[in-house]
Amino acid sequence: MPLVVQKFGGTSLGDAERVRAVADHVARTRRQGNDVVVVVSAMGRTTDDLIRLAGDVSVVQPPRELDMLLTSGERVSMAVLCMALAELGVDAVSFTGSQAGIITDTTHTRAKILEVRGDRLREALGARRVPVVAGFQGVSTDHDVTTLGRGGSDTTAVALAAALGADLCEIYTDVTGVFSADPRIVPTARRLGRVSFEEMLDIAASGGRVLALRSVEFARNHHVPLHVRSSFTWEPGTWVVEEEPSMEQAVVTAVTHDTSEAKVTVVRVPDTPGLAARLFRALADANANVDMIVQNISVHGTTDISFTVPRVDLPASLQVCEDLAQEIGAGEVLADDAIAKVSLVGAGMRSHPGISATMFETLATHGINIEMISTSTIRITCVVRAERVEDAVQALHRAFELDV
Repeated sequence: MPLVVQKFGGTSLGDAERVRAVADHVARTRRQGNDVVVVVSAMGRTTDDLIRLAGDVSVVQPPRELDMLLTSGERVSMAVLCMALAELGVDAVSFTGSQAGIITDTTHTRAKILEVRGDRLREALGARRVPVVAGFQGVSTDHDVTTLGRGGSDTTAVALAAALGADLCEIYTDVTGVFSADPRIVPTARRLGRVSFEEMLDIAASGGRVLALRSVEFARNHHVPLHVRSSFTWEPGTWVVEEEPSMEQAVVTAVTHDTSEAKVTVVRVPDTPGLAARLFRALADANANVDMIVQNISVHGTTDISFTVPRVDLPASLQVCEDLAQEIGAGEVLADDAIAKVSLVGAGMRSHPGISATMFETLATHGINIEMISTSTIRITCVVRAERVEDAVQALHRAFELDV
């Protein structure tokens, strides 16, 4: 019997009516001859409310206790969905992340999955029950409750699909699929019927918010087909699959943007072998997730090094850079949190010259200055001022004829 993992986000479970609609869809999937495992996020804006509550109580929020607090939201979702399924005559059983066997490292608030021991889920499926699993959470090797960070429920769903050998993982959200740009910025953006894992990885990494990057990595590594769909319309959405030779490859598939990062510059770093290694090793040890890196040409024996990190990592990154700058005799450390990234993604870029030139010309025509550039075989990313990023997305979407 085919096994389908279905993940439902917070908006899909926003209230009692939405929970009943999800239960009805799960029951219909089951009646169609499938085994089903369900992964749920916290209802509505529960997680935001819990974060706000923590802030109202104290400015001191130990990460272990914050994880304990935040995981309560998904527990509510899994329990009420099981109740709604019971009313429809579907035998369902809820599992927390730890009960489902999701083992993580010890990094609170953004733990990484090390192993999935799905024995209890397999037993439930063997008994013809529907396991409903709390997303976003697991248990560490130190036996503490952990959360998986942004997009953690997506990651939970794909990790379970991989561990259980599922035939399909469906990600239900409030949008109808993956688009050629954010429809809130570009109303004429097209829904993509099919994208490759490689393209989806770059879309997720460069600001596409429909799927979390780690969930796509899990899916690609374990060959789990993904189907991104809306829980409000139930219509077919976007398939994320292995790249096929016969797939038509558009030159540019999507224009993405990201306003969540900041830039750090260490000025006048001595141009000595090993100093860059020391800097980025220290940042890695501080769990700072470095993205783009630019090192200027050496002048008078020193160089400037700039890099981007998520804004949440900015305080730790600044501390690391300031400490090292004093040790090695570098200059000041500068921070800039008013930047944004705009990217072009497309498998067809490999074989089409001139994409970079068109991108740079388009931005220049609209008076948008480029501060940093990064490229891969299927992606070009530019750092621009945050207040101009929407202009950049709209202009590039038109320039590459991606409108509907």
